[in-house]
This record gives sequence, structure tokens and C-alpha cells, in this order.
Amino acid sequence: MAAAAGPYKEMLEVVNACAARIRWRLRPASKRRLLNDILFLCTGLRPVVLVDYGGTMPQLQENLCGLLYHARQETSILNPLRVMIIRDMLYLIHVKGLAEHASPNARSQQGLAFVDLEKRCCNLLTTIEENDTVLELVSIQDQFAAKFPVDLSDVRPGITKQMSGNPQSTVVAECTDNHVEDRTLLVVDLSSFLENTQIALPSLNGWLLGYPVTYLFRNASSEAAIQNLSRQSLHIYRVYVCGSYRSAGERREEELMSFSVPCGASTKRDEEVWARSFIARMNEKLRRCSQVWASIRLEVEVFQSQSQVIVL
Repeated sequence: MAAAAGPYKEMLEVVNACAARIRWRLRPASKRRLLNDILFLCTGLRPVVLVDYGGTMPQLQENLCGLLYHARQETSILNPLRVMIIRDMLYLIHVKGLAEHASPNARSQQGLAFVDLEKRCCNLLTTIEENDTVLELVSIQDQFAAKFPVDLSDVRPGITKQMSGNPQSTVVAECTDNHVEDRTLLVVDLSSFLENTQIALPSLNGWLLGYPVTYLFRNASSEAAIQNLSRQSLHIYRVYVCGSYRSAGERREEELMSFSVPCGASTKRDEEVWARSFIARMNEKLRRCSQVWASIRLEVEVFQSQSQVIVL
């Protein structure tokens, strides 16, 4: 099992060495999180991760691009990774993983649940067809599906080229020597997807980052959304994975993701329909890369909300 995971261990060593080469001074906790996030992306556990550690813009973008630029020349496992920008937020994405995540087929199977934060009760929505914010989210999801088509994502990703005449489409071109002469080609800026929309970026993030429950609110209602959520007790769902690529003595759980749901909307905790469906999907992803991951565990804890610590 450890031998099968060899390329991934080597990839992490390359990333670690390249971070030192570009003099990216990461704190130990941030470096561990970066290495984990890259491994989650490359093994298919997550399509997108939010990089909110390791510095601030624009230096953070420069460091990420420099890291990928150098590391891709030593390991092809990193070829599908890109740096994505939406407004002032920075993400690492896996081109094929995001294509599959955004596809209409995958979205129909995800069974995403929604909590409307513009309402004080913060219950799960039962009729999403009548919610304008949901309709905006679906429209943006369609733009992602057009930008990252599944039928092109099987080509080994190299340089992402824009198709002339259609600004919403891309061709994922094969880069045979793994070299990208211009590191700016590793950046995909999708801020335009939110032009002329009212949906708040955190609502889009809920779906992008793979959470099974998404908070819905509009930019104009951000203050009310924070106040409504601050009145709620929350269940904090933490998902942990344990790697099989390490020796038995070195194995430890790593946090894959965490998200919150109002207690009133998740009284059954991990027995909620959406929770069982979510864990089933994550177990299937784990099975596809069993040479790297051994197990997954969901932990639920109660958090008594206070307005000063709620951040959306």
C-alpha cells in the first residue's frame, strides 16, 4: 500500500522543497495545511480549497503561482492544479475535479441543502425553486460547468487556453513538457461570474468547497445574515481522514474540512439525510484512492454562537 502511494509522497516532498526554494516562509501549521490541501486535491477528495493562510494578496498569489510553476516541472501529479481568483479570495483548484463537481449530473446527485440566512428561523429550505438566490447560484454553477467541461477534463491539463469567440469556454490543452513559460497562465480569474448578481460570495463558497449545506444570503443582506446566524446554536461538522501512505506509527488524522449548520436545522446530527448522503459520497472518493487514504470520520460538536465570532 505504501509503495502504491509513493508518487504522492514524492510530490509532497517536491512541494516542500519548492516552497523553500522560492523562500515562502510558511509557519509550520500553514505549511502542513498547504501540503494537506494539495494532497486532498490531487487524490480527488476535494475539487477546490480556499487558501486563506500563508500570507495576504498579492504576495500570496505570487507565492502560490511560483510554487506551482517550479513544482510542476518535477512532478506531473500537479499538472491539473490552478490558482483561481474570485474577487478578493484565492483558491487552489483541480481542473478535472472541478469539472466533475460542476457538471449537471454531479449536481443532481449532490442533493445540496440550503439555509436561508435572510430569515430569522434559519431552517432548511423546502422549496428552492421559489428562491431567487438559489436561482442565481444555479446560473453561476452553469457558468462553471461551461468553463470546465467534463468531456475536456480527461486531457492531461497543462495550459488553459481561451477559445476565441466564446469567453465562457476553455480548451484544456496538453502540455507535453510540463513547462509553463508564463506563470500567469496558471491563474484563472472568475470574478466576472459574480457580475450583475446579488448572491454573496460565501454562499457560492458553500457549494464550491464541497459543503453539503450552503448558507444563502445576498450582499445587501450580509449584516442581517450575520445577526441571524449569531442567534443560533450551531453544530460544527468536522471531517477527518487518515492516510494509509504513512507507516502505522506515523499515521494521524488530518482535517479534510469543517462546516456549520444551525442546530435547529440538524437535530439528527450525523443521521440527517444530507449528512448520510455526504458521507457516502466521501467514502466513495476515499475508495477511489485507497492507496493514500485509509479511513474517514465525521465528528459533530455544539457551538454556542456569539455575534463577535461569526464570520461569513
